[in-house]
Amino acid sequence: MGNSRNEKPGPWIDRPDPEGADGKLAEAYETISDGRPLDHILEIHALHPQSLLDHYALYRTSMYGPSPLSRVERESIAVVVSAVNDCFY
Repeated sequence: MGNSRNEKPGPWIDRPDPEGADGKLAEAYETISDGRPLDHILEIHALHPQSLLDHYALYRTSMYGPSPLSRVERESIAVVVSAVNDCFY
């Protein structure tokens, strides 16, 4: 049982396409997507829509909220962490 969207072997979470979502999940996708595709890091929360909304709120606060770090510094930290974790995100 796999997911064709997985690009490399390893752990995975089966997640519905946003177009196939309904109920609370569809509402959560609509709230955060603005018509744009969601990053896989957010789609993994498909089994728990409130977790999806909470993760997105944390991301928005971390990247755009008041901080002594500039936006460029925050993005730089995210890039380094992703590289260390071998994450294409």
